Formats: sequence, C-alpha cells, structure tokens
Amino acid sequence: MIKSIMLLFNMLGFFLLNILFSGSVGLNMVAPKEVNAGKEFEVEVTLDKGDISSFARFQQDLPAGLSAQAVETSNGEFSFRDQKVRFVWLRLPVESTITIKYKVRVNDRLTGSFKLGGKFSYIEDNERKEVAVIDQQLAIITNPAMDPTLLVDINEFQQMATSKLMAYGAGSVKAIRQDPYLEGNSNDYLVNVLVSKGATDKFAKIEEVVPEGFRAEVVDAKDGIFTFKDQKVKFLWMNLPAEQTFVVTYRLIPEDGIGPKDMALKGTFSFIQNETTQVIDIVQKGTDLKKLDSQQLEGLVKSTLVSTEGQDAFSSYTPDAAGGIDIPVKYVGADKMADMEKQRNGTVGPTNASTLSYTLEPEKGVYYRVQIAAGHKLVNIKQYFKKFKLQEEVRTEQHEGWYKYSVGSFYVYKDARDHRSQLWTSTPIDDAFVAAYNNGRRITVQEALMITNHKWYK
Repeated sequence: MIKSIMLLFNMLGFFLLNILFSGSVGLNMVAPKEVNAGKEFEVEVTLDKGDISSFARFQQDLPAGLSAQAVETSNGEFSFRDQKVRFVWLRLPVESTITIKYKVRVNDRLTGSFKLGGKFSYIEDNERKEVAVIDQQLAIITNPAMDPTLLVDINEFQQMATSKLMAYGAGSVKAIRQDPYLEGNSNDYLVNVLVSKGATDKFAKIEEVVPEGFRAEVVDAKDGIFTFKDQKVKFLWMNLPAEQTFVVTYRLIPEDGIGPKDMALKGTFSFIQNETTQVIDIVQKGTDLKKLDSQQLEGLVKSTLVSTEGQDAFSSYTPDAAGGIDIPVKYVGADKMADMEKQRNGTVGPTNASTLSYTLEPEKGVYYRVQIAAGHKLVNIKQYFKKFKLQEEVRTEQHEGWYKYSVGSFYVYKDARDHRSQLWTSTPIDDAFVAAYNNGRRITVQEALMITNHKWYK
C-alpha cells in the first residue's frame, strides 16, 4: 500500500509543501518535483488568510535562467523583475482562502537542481508579519536535444549571474566619456565623463590616464575631490551626488601650448557594492553629453555595454524579453566557440569569443551612428579595426544580409555628420557615412530628420 502511494506521487511528479503557521494565517504551495529544461511548469499557492484584509504581498526568488508569468492573481498585482515573483494586494479579497497561480519557464540549457521557497508578508495589529514556505528542491530534466557542451549547471550560473549583477549594479552602473574636444579657440581640451551610479551611493572613484605632454585641471567635480599626479586624473567621492546620472568635467592643457595629436584616454570607475569593490571601464563615445536631456541620457546609458574586471570566463550577459537572462557559453577557445554559437542560433560565418561582446544594442528614440565598414563575414572587431587606429568602440549589427560596423551615438544629425568628417581626416577610413535609427531599427536619414524636425547639413 505504501509503495503504491509513493508510486502515485512519483507519477504525478508533484509535492505539497506544508506550511509554517503564524496565528490564523497559513500558506500552501504545490509545485512539481521535476521540471523540464526548455519548458514551463506551474506553481500554485493557496493562502488561508483568516481575518487579514489589508495590504499583503507574496514574494518568491527564482534562480537566474528562470522566468515567470501570471496565471491566476486573485485580484493581486503580479510582477516579475530582478528574478523576483511578486503578488501585491493593497487590500486582500474577502474570501478566507485565496489561490494564486503562475507559470515558470526553464531555460533550455540548464541542468542540475534548485530550491523553491517563498514568503507571504502582511499587516496585523499594525505589525508586519511573515509566513514562510519551507524550501524544496526541484530537479531539472535535461533537454535531450541540447548539445552537452552547451549545458550550464543552474547553481554555477546563479553564482556567475550574481557576480555580473554586482558588477553592473542594481541600476546598471555605467561610465561614459565624451570624445575630448577643443575648448573654444584654444588648444586646451575639455573632457566630460558621465556616471550612471545605479544603486551605489558611497565611496567611488574615477581614474583616467592622461597622455604625456598634458596637465589637467578640474572644471566641475560634482562635489568630488579632484587630484592630478603622475599623469593620472582622479575624482574621489565619500558620498556620490544625489542625481542618478551626473557629468564631471576636466580640462587638458598642453604643456607646449600646442599638444600632441594622440588624445587616447583610458580610465575606470570604481565603486563599492555588497561590500566588494567593483571596477568598470569608462567607455568613450562621440556623443555631446551636454546636449542630451534626461531621457536621451537614459537611452545612452542603457545602450552602453561595459567590461569589468574578472569577467573573461563568460561571453555575455543580457536580459531577455521575458525577464530572464541569456545564458552565456563557457570560454573554450575561438574555434570551439564558433561551432557552439552556430549550433545555438544558426549563425553563419566565422566568429570567436572576442567578437561576441561587440553587438550593437538598441537605444531609445531617434539617433545616429557612423558606419565605417560592412561585409558578409563577421570579423574579429578588436583585431581588424586596430589598424585604423580608432580611439572608440566599434559595434556590429546584422542588417539585410550584411554585418555592418559603426561607431558613435548621436542625437543630433550635425554631430554625427561632424564625426564622420573627423573620421575622414584622422583615420584611413574614407567611405564612412551617417546611419539613422529609431528605437534600434534602421531608418533613412531623411526619415530621422522628419521625425525630429532637425536640419540637414551637407
């Protein structure tokens, strides 16, 4: 009899998590013991709420690689962000027992097992109380169609994703340097650095290496401490500015009154997050930071990818449309990476690990980039464009059967036009042209000018 009951439960593949009670409030959760990679499973939570009727919330953390979608909310507000499932009620339904359901999708490359728990928080007698579900282990049945070399253990991936999130910051910490430009009719250069601070607010530092032949002076430190020594510019904050994004400015003065032509700058932004020091590269772009409004600055920040220390083991980390994440492949060498990527998404043409992180990301609204090359085969961006002596990042996109390579990000056509002309005169590139986009989709320059009501310049 006992064996029959056990067999029945195994066939059903479900377990019932018993509840921890707090007074008259109880919580039951039903979910499968085993889940299939690449498919969805359903979770059902039943709340015995007793006399509780005011504000309440159910929350569950899902490991990286899983995403959730509501099925039954019982008049609650459902959300899934930052790998957290939430049901929120400003006022609970009158029924003494309510049920919520949601579907969880498992990325098709995951393997291993993970824990599933959850907490119900509520107010009783003006006090915040919680009821917790006992954590339960769920096993992932590996997708049989998946190449074993592409499988990723969910726990290893969670650790990697957590490290990535720390590096990017809860609000996506970014640092962007505008191309240095001459100040008026002088030979002095101004350098603007935009910082998007994310969730960090204390103990941060900008450090830039200045070319020989220049000395630096502060223009706007945004309440930071400025120093210049041994060809290094530093801005130091004990407490960061209150603004989510801010721009610091310094001046580079040529010691001989003329200055060298090589204006290559290299810098990092360091900050503290979760009691750990994080360091990200400062990315240089041809955008005039002073001309952008808050919405355009937000779009620029979101579109900018940064590299951080200690992240060479994996190729990429990007949110997907469902709120999950795109699982990277382990670094196993360029040739093997190319084969794995072809199996994964059917791409053709040569590729390698160093090209995968140079994909053009969409920005909000209308903007312009300068296209510098195109071809039917994907090239190693870092090596190929090194010969052109470009001092800015090159991004690639697939468009109409071509791999197209471009630089810069401009919200005013004239700025893009000027940058194109600069490339003509300062690099071997003589066929660069301005390309226009609207929310990441290519459009003609004429369409962009009509939408923005900007003037065209030859």
